[in-house]
Amino acid sequence: MNYRTASARGHAGVFAGVAIVCVGLAGCASSDDITGAFSAPPTETRVSAPHTVARARPQTRPAAPATTAGHPDMTPRALARDEANFSRCVAALEPKARAAGVSAAGFRRYTAGLKPDMSIMKKLETQPEFSRTAGDYVDMLVSETRIRKGREAMAQNAAVFAEVERNYGVDRYVVAAIWGIETNYGSARGSYPVIEATATLACVGRRKAYFRDEFVAALRIVDRGDIPESHLRGSWAGAFGLTQFMPTAFQRDAVDFDRDGHRNVVDSVADAMGSTANKLKRGGWQPGRSWGYEVVLPRRFDYLLADKNKRKTMREWAALGIHRPEGRPMPPGKETAYLLLPAGAKGPAFLMTGNFKAILSYNPADAYALAIGHLADRLRGGGPFVQPWPENLRALSRNERAELQKRLASRGYDVGPHDGAIGAQTRAAVRDYQVAAGLPPDGMASGEVLESLRSGS
Repeated sequence: MNYRTASARGHAGVFAGVAIVCVGLAGCASSDDITGAFSAPPTETRVSAPHTVARARPQTRPAAPATTAGHPDMTPRALARDEANFSRCVAALEPKARAAGVSAAGFRRYTAGLKPDMSIMKKLETQPEFSRTAGDYVDMLVSETRIRKGREAMAQNAAVFAEVERNYGVDRYVVAAIWGIETNYGSARGSYPVIEATATLACVGRRKAYFRDEFVAALRIVDRGDIPESHLRGSWAGAFGLTQFMPTAFQRDAVDFDRDGHRNVVDSVADAMGSTANKLKRGGWQPGRSWGYEVVLPRRFDYLLADKNKRKTMREWAALGIHRPEGRPMPPGKETAYLLLPAGAKGPAFLMTGNFKAILSYNPADAYALAIGHLADRLRGGGPFVQPWPENLRALSRNERAELQKRLASRGYDVGPHDGAIGAQTRAAVRDYQVAAGLPPDGMASGEVLESLRSGS
């Protein structure tokens, strides 16, 4: 989903101990669950390694809703004002739309009688935040059902996937994995009219500046005939298509792969898969390389090396005692990667290549990119991760994460804003505290760290 964050891309790329609120190409434009991807608990069956005994995990419950009621543009009076001014606001965007290539006749046609959908404001104002660990998140998305459906979808569209891979050099299984995780291979695309949804958000509430460009881009899509207006439906934030593009992302990355004169990522599997591969290629995908590798760490490992800024060659990692499980060979020695511990020192470890970063360009959440890579490997016939996820790991709620930040700040650590969003600054502070407290310095904002802070140790 591409606005999703887009915060592109901001705070969502955090793992265990942090709620994951962003999934998909439409990406993320903020830490909001702007596509509603976590509006309900998952129901799919988890995948467990066949040689392990199934175990109960701590119950994951919805955290307190993340609200923005205090924002001046989200008060009842402000929303009523914006609703009353909606038609004038839309009309005022005509010069912007015309400058972007929307015809005068098209603008009049697609905005005539347009009304705001005020129910969207409730989704924007109060978004359910389901706090999940990285293990829960990956297992939720990489289910046996999704694997089976993905293999069927790839078989039905084998020629398309082969041609997409030839043209863009992007692993066909990664493209298929994005399709599977974004819309469950097309079965869950959303039903909101994109023009109405983006117009609402462009003229009502606290995200007007961002959504004006999305609204104009949506008008341009239908005006130039790429996708019929009646087919342009998606999430409440405007993400649409088989792999969930936001309108502006569509303008940048969509391609007419089936060569019918239209870039239709809603109705054409070829256009959707080609556009997805194009986005990944633009994000830096390197042909013939994996997204990453599960690895095993030696005892007494220096966890300070688990840092995205500390890239080493595979040969250098091997010299530190890192190896792949089950005797699998290490990748070429000159390839570089960084070490990622999605569940902290007690969970599985991964060496991430530049292609993992390319997946992050689609959605900046580490857990999302890990799920994409793992689903791709399962689709091609690979097995589950060998190392188990920690049994008693619990994701912190937003309030608990904010408390952790405040407690760190009270001890003199620079964590940035006390907003419950765990970014690089907070992770660095957590790591420094862990060193001082004698904990493994994996940088994870976990329940263990919070309890240590509470106890005053």
